[in-house]
Amino acid sequence: MRREIADAEQRQFLLALDTATNLASIALYDGWRVIAEHSWHSDRRHTVELTPNVYAMLRQAGVQPAQLSGVVVALGPGSFTGLRVALSLAKGMTLAIGAALLGIPTLDIIAYPYQWQSLPVCAVIQAGRGRLCWALYRRDQEGWRTTSGYRLSEIDDLAGEITELTLFSGEILPQNADRLRELLGNRFQLAPPAMRLRRAGILAELGWARYQAGDVDDPTTLSPIYLHEPPPGKVS
Repeated sequence: MRREIADAEQRQFLLALDTATNLASIALYDGWRVIAEHSWHSDRRHTVELTPNVYAMLRQAGVQPAQLSGVVVALGPGSFTGLRVALSLAKGMTLAIGAALLGIPTLDIIAYPYQWQSLPVCAVIQAGRGRLCWALYRRDQEGWRTTSGYRLSEIDDLAGEITELTLFSGEILPQNADRLRELLGNRFQLAPPAMRLRRAGILAELGWARYQAGDVDDPTTLSPIYLHEPPPGKVS
């Protein structure tokens, strides 16, 4: 028992928080495995649901907040309010316990599970008014990376950027997927629903790689990635 307690105290834990969209996801990671993970559709209740779910997950895993080596958070693009909920909690926790803070773009989380396949990948998130936030990824001599940067486009404009068979993944409404299929024909392939789920376990793995490299962010300057401004008088 003493050996188990000592091992637990020496392990490094990373907490991952993602409230970039209505889908929320949290995970606890130690570099070898995803210890705990919880994903749910929050329907804009991130403010009241995130903190209780995080502390419940830590209790279930037997990990105290002070044992965290770092917190990694999805930076966006995504919902204006949602992004700030997770980022505020991440900043507060890291400042309180002296842990590292790391921010990862949301579209990178979606694309990461496909890094070993040959097809280019288009990671997408709904942006409202018939638009999509998106980025193209592929593996080349420089490794796995985005070849387009993070973009915001009408669906028809996005289709104009696709010149070859491309795997689409992420959050997309059925009618928008149908429109892309209509426009792209055999250049369009949609990942199955379970693969399109954006998981905090993936976010944790991306954050862990940066943490191990010593590439951490400054809590005083880290800010969300917004691809568009909110409508006047409204934060979505």
